[in-house]
Amino acid sequence: MTNKIQYKIAFVFLFAGLQTAFAQKKDENIGTEVVNVVKPYTPTISDAFKVKETPTLEDDDNTKKEEIKYNIFSFPVASTFTPAKGRAAAVDKSKQEKLFSNYATLGVGNYGTLNAELFVTENLNKNEYVGGMFRHISSQGGIDGILLDDKFYNTTLDLTYGNQQKDFSWNVDAGYQHQIYNWYGLRNDFATDLADPQDRFNLINSIDPQQTYQNIYVGARFAAKESIFKDATVKFNHFSDAFGSSENRFFVTPTVGFEVSGQKVNAKFIVDYLGGSFEKDYFALGNSIDYAYTNIGVQPSFTYQQDDLTVNLGAGLFYSMDNENSDNKFFVYPQITATYRIVGDVMIAYAGAEGSLKQNTYRDLVQENFFVSPTLGINPTDQKYDIYVGMKGKIANNVGFNIRGSYKNEDQKAMFLNNPYNNENANKEGYAFGNSFDVVYDNVKTISFFGELKADFSKNVSFGVSGTFSSYTTDVQAEAWNLPGLQVKANLDFNITEKLYAGTSVFFVGERKDIFSYTSLLRDESVTTTLDSYFDLNAHVGYKYNERWTMFLKGNNLASQDYQKWLNYPVQGIQVLLGASYKFDF
Repeated sequence: MTNKIQYKIAFVFLFAGLQTAFAQKKDENIGTEVVNVVKPYTPTISDAFKVKETPTLEDDDNTKKEEIKYNIFSFPVASTFTPAKGRAAAVDKSKQEKLFSNYATLGVGNYGTLNAELFVTENLNKNEYVGGMFRHISSQGGIDGILLDDKFYNTTLDLTYGNQQKDFSWNVDAGYQHQIYNWYGLRNDFATDLADPQDRFNLINSIDPQQTYQNIYVGARFAAKESIFKDATVKFNHFSDAFGSSENRFFVTPTVGFEVSGQKVNAKFIVDYLGGSFEKDYFALGNSIDYAYTNIGVQPSFTYQQDDLTVNLGAGLFYSMDNENSDNKFFVYPQITATYRIVGDVMIAYAGAEGSLKQNTYRDLVQENFFVSPTLGINPTDQKYDIYVGMKGKIANNVGFNIRGSYKNEDQKAMFLNNPYNNENANKEGYAFGNSFDVVYDNVKTISFFGELKADFSKNVSFGVSGTFSSYTTDVQAEAWNLPGLQVKANLDFNITEKLYAGTSVFFVGERKDIFSYTSLLRDESVTTTLDSYFDLNAHVGYKYNERWTMFLKGNNLASQDYQKWLNYPVQGIQVLLGASYKFDF
């Protein structure tokens, strides 16, 4: 660096000398000039400082790193790139079973049993559909040790047409039922007091125990959405038998509902007419039995909800007209229910007090006991109240429970009682030999406890068990006839393989009370009889050959219990049914 500075100084002096030389050569006579020197000029050269390659920075602020901010200036760019559609990863899953709209079933078994079913349905368009159901079960009988024929037939046919619109739906139904049963409940010691065995044989052989029931019905139902008018049901039913009995029933039940301050208010209206007759009474005293009732009622209810509490406050108001006896009555019933979620769906407490007017009918009594005589008194049951409290929920995710205790008070409760036999009875029909049942009414108070447990151990195994213990108190009758004190039911269903399934069920019924009454010239007996408790074991196994065909094997009363459901009515022993089902579409 010093050499460069020296070269520069030398170049400056050389340039100045050349300028002087040139100037002298151009004009050597430069004339005279007076120069006043104030201070002599002494030129000097300043010191040169070398710049360091790595300077020392003494300012602390210079040591901080500057924060750098990045900004992206985005703007849309047209693109013709189309990404490929994503594909879900392959997951192993079972093949979904195809659902069919129709099926047919046929089974045959011992005791000459035949069981057939056919169900068909077809959508006419997206709104309309039609359907039909045919069912038949029959047995040629053959119970050991009985004196009369015990075969039975039960055939039903139901048809329906429906229409579903966006805001409403409706359907009409019609059906026919034909049933044949026999009053085979004749005691083995019947007429043993006759001196001549041939007279006993002739008397028993003269009894025709067959009874035939027929039922025809038509009905309709209408339901609406987003309307104050919720739904309505109307039905007409005609029931008759082979002994000139006839019964007609017509009822209509419209329901309306709306909201007040966010709370639901509903009202169900009921108009129920029942009229019928029996040609004669049990002792053939020449009196027919006629009955006719018109019941008009309204059941308003109000739903209150707050947090986990739901309360339905309602009442039932009924006016019942006994058209035959001109005896009209007015009834008021509580209809209150409440639920409280203690722990979500895991534990729910519930309680209620409910009552209603129940209209008994000849047809309903027959379906409960096929062996009643066509000489019944038909009255409505005044169920004053049924007060209950219980709890339901889950013990585990797949185990549910329900327990309940109740106290019920009913006036004119219907109970079945065995008809007496009297050899002087002028009625010689097939039901007049102590082998049929009458209906008696009494005021009955019932205390009951109910418990139920259901479990789905897996998608292939399910189990359920329930039991009811009841205690009855009557006003007039000596016992609560044919009402069991204990009932238990249990079932187990499981899939063995994808195609093979099986299941079993068992039910237990405790002791019941009835009266056996027999009067003849040499025998006069009337005793209260206890029907033994019994259990019935049933099982089934099935094999799905393919998506359409299924074969099955069913067994009933596998323990071969020789029990009596009704007095002097033993049931069939071990029953086996083999059959197949076929599913199809049109």
